[in-house]
Amino acid sequence: VNGKLDRKALAAPDDEAYARAAYEPPQGEIEITLAQIWAELLGVERVGRHDDFFELGGHSLLAVRLLSRALDAGFKFTAADLFQAPVLKELALKVHLEPQPSSPGVICVRATGSQPPLFFVPTGLGDCSYILNLVEEMDADCPIYGLPWPSFSEVCSPTLEAIASQVIPAIREIRSRGPYRFAGYSSGGILAYAIAEHLLSLNETVSFMAFIDVRLPAKPAGMTPTQMVCEVVLETLEPLEDEHFKLLKRFARHSSIAQLLEKAHQIGAIPPDHNDALMYERIEQFQRALQLYRAPSLPIEVHQFYATDSSVSCRARLDKSSIAPEMSSPMRGWDRVLTAAAIDTTPIPGNHATMMNTPENRKVLARSLSRALNSSPT
Repeated sequence: VNGKLDRKALAAPDDEAYARAAYEPPQGEIEITLAQIWAELLGVERVGRHDDFFELGGHSLLAVRLLSRALDAGFKFTAADLFQAPVLKELALKVHLEPQPSSPGVICVRATGSQPPLFFVPTGLGDCSYILNLVEEMDADCPIYGLPWPSFSEVCSPTLEAIASQVIPAIREIRSRGPYRFAGYSSGGILAYAIAEHLLSLNETVSFMAFIDVRLPAKPAGMTPTQMVCEVVLETLEPLEDEHFKLLKRFARHSSIAQLLEKAHQIGAIPPDHNDALMYERIEQFQRALQLYRAPSLPIEVHQFYATDSSVSCRARLDKSSIAPEMSSPMRGWDRVLTAAAIDTTPIPGNHATMMNTPENRKVLARSLSRALNSSPT
């Protein structure tokens, strides 16, 4: 129901399913370096030049990490290159060793186009993987980039304005002057708005802003940032049997993130070598910054692509309160800071999750986003 894979329902594969092409070691600097990155990301002992990234267990989220790691190594290729040539030796032929933006983590999803680039912002979980499949369905004549989640301060909790300011150099390195165009999904869209606020203060122009089901809360959240992140951890553990899941859910209501992860380790829900504590700490910091942010009224227009189904069915939810009032409005609460005329609303089938992870719904979203983008001023 929630669109996630129920691994326990899968039949055990036959021995033939493990058959691979005859192993041949990587050749040349590019193949060898890519093979090392693949092996680390996919958790395999060796990668041959005939191996397929996705057949070895790769997926969209790992593809984002692959692009980032390759960029750090000075390799230039796009997400489209990876999907079109997932075999190691074929992908190596698409790699260029040209100078890259020095800002770490910027993902080049599409390299060319006649219009100004579109910058996608990561979600409130720091996830850019949604961009890859969405862009595959888009018909837009512009370069497309995924912006990085900046490195938050480990000493003090940053504000959303401070987080936005850290992203500006990466944007400027790709496009030094406006007009700028942005898109953000879920609470990542609020970060996109804060980035626009910063650029407007520098007398720049923001000509396009796409919100993908982005809600502007009318009142403070009923949960603390720690509880919100504990809920995120529980969502990743939903395939667990009821007894263990209910145990962790009760524990999560009054525990820290580290304590919940430790408890999950103890009952075998998370492998001993699997530790995402730092990632969850950053999510907590981001949620704290979101709660403190007060969105100002900006002289821009936004496109709100809202999910037609506002229901939320998730057994990981710690807060069972009724749906926030802004979720019943296509504007999702943004009419409190912008005029109704400045908000263009477009319905997308599905709920907040399935509008993106169900292929038919995502195709509708991609086409609607492309139309809005192509009709925007350049």
